[in-house]
Amino acid sequence: MTKNPSEHVLLSSLGDFIDRPEEEMRELASRFYSAIKTRHSIRDFATDPVPQDIIETCIKAAATAPSGANHQPWHFALVGNAEIKRQIRAAAEEEEHAFYEGKAGQDWLDALAPIGTDAEKQMLEDAPWLICIFAQRRGGLAANDTKKNYYIHESCGIATGMLITALHQAGLATLTHTPNPMTFLNTILARPNTEKPYLILVVGKPSQNATVPKHALKKKDLPNILSVF
Repeated sequence: MTKNPSEHVLLSSLGDFIDRPEEEMRELASRFYSAIKTRHSIRDFATDPVPQDIIETCIKAAATAPSGANHQPWHFALVGNAEIKRQIRAAAEEEEHAFYEGKAGQDWLDALAPIGTDAEKQMLEDAPWLICIFAQRRGGLAANDTKKNYYIHESCGIATGMLITALHQAGLATLTHTPNPMTFLNTILARPNTEKPYLILVVGKPSQNATVPKHALKKKDLPNILSVF
């Protein structure tokens, strides 16, 4: 690998990596698994407010994600305004009605049946926050850059996973929502056409009657997802 020493710093000088004993590593891995397996996607949110600074801290955590050429090709539009949430719900439900009325195809509808979803998206108004994530086709590291971005979907996917994890660690519930297409978000939130809506993350606390589909509790076991060579 070719690198310019003047453009790198030693990891050890940052003090960010801790060389832990194996038993501590094992304990930390187990503890994290125990915490993250309690995360569930829900569709019934309480209207209870959640302080904005908590959400912003979780977004800052997501923004530390790795990305193609470190261009960080994402933008997070945080929506708490009731009227804007109403507009997003109306536009999303228009796409969802078309989806459930034939656009999806029967195979896709059959796959969704055990989860019990439909075109009504009340949670988009009930939850205190919507985080609308945009993938930036152009940008770069500096605010006014217009460089081509690379691996934008992979980068946004990693950042979104970290955001969901951070929100869970903060004691909040989430739901990923992806009406297709989502170009209405560019219009409602005044984002440029160089940004593609990636997903809507619904964030808040579960309502008292929140449920989790039994189907969603079925997770593949390790032998079915892991090959060791």
